Amino acid sequence: ERAGFHHWSSSPEDDKAAAIISLNFIVPKKEINMVPDMGKWKRSQAYADYIGFILTLNEAVKGKKLTCEYKVSETVEKLLSLLNTLDRWIDETPPMDQPSRFGNKAFRTWYAKLEQEAEALVSTVIPSSVRAAAPEIAVYLKESVGNSTRIDYGTGHEAAFAAFLCCLCKIGALRVDDQLAIIFKVFDRYLQVMRKLQKTYRMEPAGSQGVWGLDDFQFLPFIWGSSQLIDHPTLEPRHFVEEKIVNEHHQDYMFLECIKFINEMKTGPFAEHSNQLWNISAVPTWSKVNQGLIRMYKAECLEKFPVIQHFKFGSLLPIQPVKP
Repeated sequence: ERAGFHHWSSSPEDDKAAAIISLNFIVPKKEINMVPDMGKWKRSQAYADYIGFILTLNEAVKGKKLTCEYKVSETVEKLLSLLNTLDRWIDETPPMDQPSRFGNKAFRTWYAKLEQEAEALVSTVIPSSVRAAAPEIAVYLKESVGNSTRIDYGTGHEAAFAAFLCCLCKIGALRVDDQLAIIFKVFDRYLQVMRKLQKTYRMEPAGSQGVWGLDDFQFLPFIWGSSQLIDHPTLEPRHFVEEKIVNEHHQDYMFLECIKFINEMKTGPFAEHSNQLWNISAVPTWSKVNQGLIRMYKAECLEKFPVIQHFKFGSLLPIQPVKP
């Protein structure tokens, strides 16, 4: 049931265990340098924990609305305030006048601020007993907002944010009863900030497959968002291409939030600008959509060298193989 992610702590006693590992945190680094290294990734503890984390959360949000009741812990509140800070910095860093429409260079100014402050921001979120983990975990936060050289954003950056949250679970800062808030509060707020970044600085899609990809920028909200809709009494996959339905229900469902953003950003027939999603709207049930998206995520993101070559490994997400 836990889908291979066994690091949820449920009580403060677990913090003692976390404090012990605080002795050997390391700054994560790249390990997948050539295509043959991909086997090392697939066998790694990092891969098992990452996919287990994604699937555990997929299970947690099944059939639940964004607006449902759930616990909001102090750590979650602190994460929201961290994301609000990133949002405020966008307001303080307006796009520059420049000849090229895409890739506004003001993004680099915004990013420099994050690079400078990331460790301090992470320190505000984690318990003082594991303060030593801040440099390790901050790396994933810095990787999660796009690339400052290319001024692009893609599923590898999104994966870094999921890895960031996964690390917070492993050190016991986020707990098992935070699962709904992790997606509905923290990840949802992260998406809002990323959309604002993408729009404000006209970021390029990283490694986009264009019309053949699922979405220019995100993947995970489609997985978790389709899980939310499993066994919905009236909404079926065929409905999400209808703008009226999207506008009526997007506050409750992450999947529809994503569709709404696509509708705002793209012009022309849906079938043309978002062919993969159009195909998905023909799948009969949300449960089938969800399973298909998980398979697609593994194949299109987690098993693609151009995405995974940027993934960083440390003590919390180790490259070492899973222990038998």
